[in-house]
Amino acid sequence: HTGEKPYMCGECGYRTAYNSNLSRHMRTHTGDRPYKCDQCDYSALRKSSLDQHVAKHSGAKPYMCRECGYRTARTSDLSEHLRTHTGRKPYKCDQCDYSAAHKYILDRHLAKHTGDKPYMCGECGYRTVQKCHLSQHMRIHTGEKPYKCDQCDYSASQKSHLDDHLASHTGDKPYMCGECGYRTDRKSTLSRHMRRHTGEKPYKCDQCDYSASRKSTLDQHLATHTDGKPYMCGKCAYRTARKFDLVRHMKTHTGKKE
Repeated sequence: HTGEKPYMCGECGYRTAYNSNLSRHMRTHTGDRPYKCDQCDYSALRKSSLDQHVAKHSGAKPYMCRECGYRTARTSDLSEHLRTHTGRKPYKCDQCDYSAAHKYILDRHLAKHTGDKPYMCGECGYRTVQKCHLSQHMRIHTGEKPYKCDQCDYSASQKSHLDDHLASHTGDKPYMCGECGYRTDRKSTLSRHMRRHTGEKPYKCDQCDYSASRKSTLDQHLATHTDGKPYMCGKCAYRTARKFDLVRHMKTHTGKKE
């Protein structure tokens, strides 16, 4: 009631009103993970994280959206999903009026103010504003597919691709548009669909004022600035207008077959 925070961390100065919060916080310094999974080697800092992990073993999805019936094993996923219905965009840019539903989208937008692309691929020179995008890109060169389906032999280079594949086992279409009732098995497809209602065009050209509702449309536009062939091989002088063709071409250097 007084706003007093008597419990303080000696490592970093963090303060809290509750001793239990300080105990939890201290684990970020000590690395202690007291909550153990009894089915595998996983351990967690918080009980809530362990509960979410255990749900993966059982296939349980206890968190449900009351608007459309979407279910998930994690509260954070449900919170993100609910924004497709509410339109809430809590992440605000401090340099313009832009706001976003997710922090990673705001981070991507902020880079447009600085023009900064600090993450570069050593194989082909590809640059990006996000470390996770570079990690995804590197799988083009390595062929790595870390995301495995637990129902068949399918594996994918990106989690979103695995999520799309998993829907093929269930036939489920959990993502619904609150405006017109359109349903889909892919979150990314619903996001694209919603732009028909909102008119949003999040993909901006960094060389002119053009913007697009889809990345593929922006890629086509960018080709007009680069003589139609923006995708370049870092191993030889090959250039192409399509990313897919570059991926296929790179296999001639790695020795991988279709």
